[in-house]
Amino acid sequence: MSSPLLRRGGRGAAALLGALWGVGRAARRSIIDLSYSTHFMDFQGSSIPSSMRKLVVNKLSPNFREAVSVHTAAVPTPGDADLLVRNRFVGINASDINYSAGRYDPSVKPPFNAGFEGIGEVVGLGLSASSRYTIGDTVAYFGSGAFAEYTVVPAKESVPVPAVKPEFLTLLVSGATAYIALKRLGDLAKGETVLVTAAAGGTGQFAVQFAKQAGCHVIGTCSSDEKAGFLKSIGCDRPINYTTEDLAKTLRKEYPKGIDVVYESVGGSVLEVAVNSLANKGRLIVIGFISGYQTTSGIPSFKGATLPVKLLQKSASIRGFFLPHFLSDYREALGSMMQMFAKRKLVCEVDSGELAQEGRFVGLESIFRAVDYMYAGKNLGKVVVEVAPPAVSNSKL
Repeated sequence: MSSPLLRRGGRGAAALLGALWGVGRAARRSIIDLSYSTHFMDFQGSSIPSSMRKLVVNKLSPNFREAVSVHTAAVPTPGDADLLVRNRFVGINASDINYSAGRYDPSVKPPFNAGFEGIGEVVGLGLSASSRYTIGDTVAYFGSGAFAEYTVVPAKESVPVPAVKPEFLTLLVSGATAYIALKRLGDLAKGETVLVTAAAGGTGQFAVQFAKQAGCHVIGTCSSDEKAGFLKSIGCDRPINYTTEDLAKTLRKEYPKGIDVVYESVGGSVLEVAVNSLANKGRLIVIGFISGYQTTSGIPSFKGATLPVKLLQKSASIRGFFLPHFLSDYREALGSMMQMFAKRKLVCEVDSGELAQEGRFVGLESIFRAVDYMYAGKNLGKVVVEVAPPAVSNSKL
């Protein structure tokens, strides 16, 4: 992802402040290194070590295990406007392997840090950041380098959360994608029919709920009866288990007038079915095409020669959605979803690997298992990894 959220700047502000404090060696010291640094780095309460582990992309490849490895590095020092976050949970996204394959920003060369989203406690911060945050605050963030025990996050890009719950993590990318895509590109109207593919996954679960809240009839594809049951529990009117039902035939039989809006993340043959199933003036929103991500090109095969005529005949449209292009909508979306969750009007299903063969996803090393688990289609809800258990703190800072 090439948004400002994923490109960290230098330490210009901290360097300027350092210059104002004196000359010689003192002028080159970070603000954190000053005599009152204990107010900004909670070493005792949070047991901040001198080193940490993180996942680093060493070579470009769609094979996550091949591209990424665990590295030991110094715990980073936050700049003037930064927070140092001790990660408790990190989120797994299908696009993690697009990032490791170098597909988002060709100018970024290995080695670079992996991971898009995390949630944890503030254990250190810069002087400017201390005007808004303090040690012990809990925050979530959407930015690069999340697959680490500690991550430096610009204060202005962090999101205060009431508690370190993985449910909040589901909103950062997965929830925001569904909320903004349907709001900005879906043009949902009460009574319309909406199809959500991979509906029981991390972002699909939200698309189902938001479409239902808009008064739509919702269809959701999934791969098991268990997932179909979950979809019914969150309001899906017609779950379709594609392992036991033919998706194209079912849609033709039960929805002869077509589908008004499709929220599509699979690609390939599923995208072809979606295009053929569109109603007049139908809108198809492409938020991904996971079926091709593990290939060399990253793009699944698609028979699109007749696409223009199909769209023309139905006055239909295909619209692409990439979250970093809609950052102006991000704060409102996140705030609205957090309110819904607090009022118990939004289900944020988390899959921490309780049913995985080797058990729950705990520790950085389990991120590799979590990625495999998601790509095997085993997850129900958002895949989340617990980086570290909660710390016992006696700090009075």
